[in-house]
Amino acid sequence: MAVSKIEKVSIILEKKKLEKVLQILQGLQAIEVRDLSNKSASNFWVEDYFSGAFEKKARTNEEETNFLLLQIEEAILFMQRNGSVNQKKTGLRRQALSLNELEEPFDETQFAEDLKSILQIKKEWTAVQEKKSKAYEKETWLSTWQYLDINPSKFDSTKTKITIGSLRETAQVEFIEALNQQTTAYVEELFHHPNETYIGLVYLNNQQKVIDEILSQFHFTKVDYPYNESPKKELQLVQEEISTLVQQEKELAAMIGDRAAQLRDLQWAEEVYLAHLERERVKNQLVQAEHLTIIQGWVAVEDKDQLLTQCEKEFGEQAIYISFEEPTSDEIGTEIPTKLKNHPLIRPFEMLTEMYSLPKYGEIDPTPWMAPFYFVFFGMMVADIGYGLVMLLGTIGAQKLMVFPRGTARFVKFFQILSIPTILWGFVYSSFFGMALPKTVFGVTLPFPILSTTDDMQTILILSVIFGFIQILLGLFIAGKEHIKRKEYLSAISNGFSWQGILIGIALAAVGALLLDNQALLMVGAIIAGLSALSILIIPIIQSPSKLKGAAKGAYNLYGITSYIGDLVSYTRLMALGISGGSIASAFNLLVAFMPPIARFTIGIVLILVLHGLNLFLSLLGAYVHGARLQYVEYFGKFYSGGGRPFVPLKTAEKYVNIETKKTNSQEEI
Repeated sequence: MAVSKIEKVSIILEKKKLEKVLQILQGLQAIEVRDLSNKSASNFWVEDYFSGAFEKKARTNEEETNFLLLQIEEAILFMQRNGSVNQKKTGLRRQALSLNELEEPFDETQFAEDLKSILQIKKEWTAVQEKKSKAYEKETWLSTWQYLDINPSKFDSTKTKITIGSLRETAQVEFIEALNQQTTAYVEELFHHPNETYIGLVYLNNQQKVIDEILSQFHFTKVDYPYNESPKKELQLVQEEISTLVQQEKELAAMIGDRAAQLRDLQWAEEVYLAHLERERVKNQLVQAEHLTIIQGWVAVEDKDQLLTQCEKEFGEQAIYISFEEPTSDEIGTEIPTKLKNHPLIRPFEMLTEMYSLPKYGEIDPTPWMAPFYFVFFGMMVADIGYGLVMLLGTIGAQKLMVFPRGTARFVKFFQILSIPTILWGFVYSSFFGMALPKTVFGVTLPFPILSTTDDMQTILILSVIFGFIQILLGLFIAGKEHIKRKEYLSAISNGFSWQGILIGIALAAVGALLLDNQALLMVGAIIAGLSALSILIIPIIQSPSKLKGAAKGAYNLYGITSYIGDLVSYTRLMALGISGGSIASAFNLLVAFMPPIARFTIGIVLILVLHGLNLFLSLLGAYVHGARLQYVEYFGKFYSGGGRPFVPLKTAEKYVNIETKKTNSQEEI
């Protein structure tokens, strides 16, 4: 239960074996490939023995694969969004496969033909949609002028002219009056819109100047008619065109529907080519000579045997050269990644550590030291048997029915584990969906509630602070232990064990004075606290070249006792959230109980499900956030800094399937 020990692996192979070796590494998902093109102290040998190896970029199929992936994504979106509504399109169901099981059945030639066919249908579909869009626009425009019996662009007269256009509806009456007073023009309203009126004018040539002035005065917008036939005839033609296009669209939709099963093939192919792309990208990080290729990377010690076994199984013992070596101090400080290694029950809690910051290589992994506290705190803040059962049954059912992406699977497993303390604390508080457990069952008296949220609030408050007190003491112990591991013995005392002494001494003194009225216990506590405080003052003086600065630093460090008071107070949220969630659930039950019987067993059932669902969501959210805050602020700050770089192995995208080293019938234990 710690940070995995990492070693540097070097692989030398014939160039023709490169693709297969990369496939093995990718299938193992256990090797992070180093970029040998980076100039670093540990890569000096590249320049010494393979100078010019990276002057010219190695040819890869990365660009071609990227282009193909764009086409596949385009085809997938097209298949998902279009086609006949009567034909169901089902995507690829997520499953667990090995990389070989993903890639071996894939027929690249057949897929290329299918993709070409789908993209051709898409091209035809797009063309039909564009024509339809233009046709509908044309239909809308012609509908405005459909009552115009002639084609104004072909009107041929030596004495008269035709002008069509629009003006504001509010100006129509004044416009017509002005025309009637100053000209002999014929005016006809062709279409009326709430804001505009569409008008046709016929007037004598010699009245052109007057007409233009009136049109300008009323902001008349002239329209140039662009078609060969009259609006009525042109409208009929475009409607016939729309009818033809709609029929073509139906035929193409049927063709898409007939290929609905190919959506799974497209997604399978995308997963395959995404795996190819990752391998292509990594090739420019390798030293590639004329006949040989050198791969270097980071591997966890526990994965070394698996790497050797896979390579020997594929190539034999002598076909490729593999060596392992300890990382140098420079590599540990600047390059080596962090990979966590924990028990399956602790592993889901790693996401809390990752959200904060991964430990540096060689630093303590706080996950196993944090998980038991988070386990208890979460249950204490939700604390309801019913809510815990919903979490437990929901997560078990989801895991049985579905194969989740790794991140989601870990999240589901996380809440499955947390359902247990939720149920246990529900028994402690005697809460089942906000209702109290019965006092007796079949004549047997039950001991619940062990703690009442109404009568024992002070006890729950004290218990919350005690939990916090224990966690802070553990954090300080870990801080001291880490300093000792680095042979910083005085710092172990001043930054860890002395603070433990102060807190324990104050606690003993408080118990002796307030609870037991025991002067001996009070005196022992005061002595422990006093000696511990004295060490915090003295040790910086010993460590510092300037005694005055050391004394000032010690006094400042001792002032930090005030922060511990705030830390302990923060743990009272364990009581507050647990009581508030149960009280809200009880209030919801009471609200429905006051409803008339008919309403209670109709709308009341729906209402209680919705309200309890909301309360469950808010309770889980509150417990998740506040539980994490207690770890990050009150606990991690005592001993943990983080800042590690995550281990990023060569792996697949896992967009649609989970890639496993060996195929399993169920999800990997997260």
